[in-house]
Amino acid sequence: MKTTALTQKHIDIGAKMVPFAGYNMPVQYLGVTVEHLNVRDKVGVFDVSHMGEFFVEGPHALELIQRISSNDVSALVDGQVQYSCMPNLEGGIVDDLLIYRFNAEKYMLVVNASNIEKDWNWISQFNTNKAIISNLSDDYSLLAVQGPMASQALQSLTSLDLSAMKYYTFALADFYGFKDVIISATGYTGAGGFEIYFPNNIAETIWESILESGKSYDIQPIGLAARDTLRLEMGFCLYGNDINDNTSPIEAGLSWITKFNNSFNYSKELQLQKENGVQRKRVGFEMLDRGIARNGYTILNEKDEEIGFVTSGTMSPSLQKSIGMGYVNSEYAKSDTKLYIQIRNKKLKAQVVKLPFYKS
Repeated sequence: MKTTALTQKHIDIGAKMVPFAGYNMPVQYLGVTVEHLNVRDKVGVFDVSHMGEFFVEGPHALELIQRISSNDVSALVDGQVQYSCMPNLEGGIVDDLLIYRFNAEKYMLVVNASNIEKDWNWISQFNTNKAIISNLSDDYSLLAVQGPMASQALQSLTSLDLSAMKYYTFALADFYGFKDVIISATGYTGAGGFEIYFPNNIAETIWESILESGKSYDIQPIGLAARDTLRLEMGFCLYGNDINDNTSPIEAGLSWITKFNNSFNYSKELQLQKENGVQRKRVGFEMLDRGIARNGYTILNEKDEEIGFVTSGTMSPSLQKSIGMGYVNSEYAKSDTKLYIQIRNKKLKAQVVKLPFYKS
């Protein structure tokens, strides 16, 4: 099992560690609900160094990224970040990712930990014009500092004006005396905040500096379990659950990152899906009966006919409701539609709701 540069730090402060995407990762420290609410109300720091970082450079960099990604990378300017996905050749999704533009000939792709090798092989096969691609996933650490007090908690560590940064922008800046740290106004929680990329050899120093500078804002280390409940409250997709090699971005409600002003893998077929509609759609739902929907549970209509399946589900710490997402036949995708979740031998009532579940 792989470790991050901070694994021992997590163990030392009593984190519960679990295998995740081939890494030994902290799933929780004080408890999921406590950690979740600390991020929603104050600020928390996540070690997400297991994520992958690829750099794509040279005169053919843009051409390669446009070929493999569904969004329009040419719309980016220096210092901007874009959410996108990589369609496969059958209409599914290889992975979802973030694309960072440093300049016209330098980009960073941030991919999911479980897909690093798969994504590298996928991108490499389309690099026919020899863009310079490098996999620096094992060299970088990544901390996500998330919550409404994130900029105050971090501001003493950098001369960059964090409060002035727009959502989905980034900068190379000084951070605790280190140069050229990537500070990005992005995150996976819907609570606002930053993601900070830096070399592994300074990871422990950066971790300690963030916990110290955030102390007066009650910063807490946060595990992967609360990261999951936070993203689910926002209706964000988790690769492997809500999107995968068999779900199209149109079915998944990701039309907004699927642009057709240039050609990319499977773009013609996806455009037809967008124009003609799809047979199933990803929806959010709230449980009306007591129970928690889990990944893989069957979704039924009132006639007990199978109409879909659950992809994610939890008890929402912010809303105190049981919420979930899944795919249903398109005629059942409208808000307020009644659904039934098969939980063991019971058929429990649920209702389709508009995403996100949590509205700040």
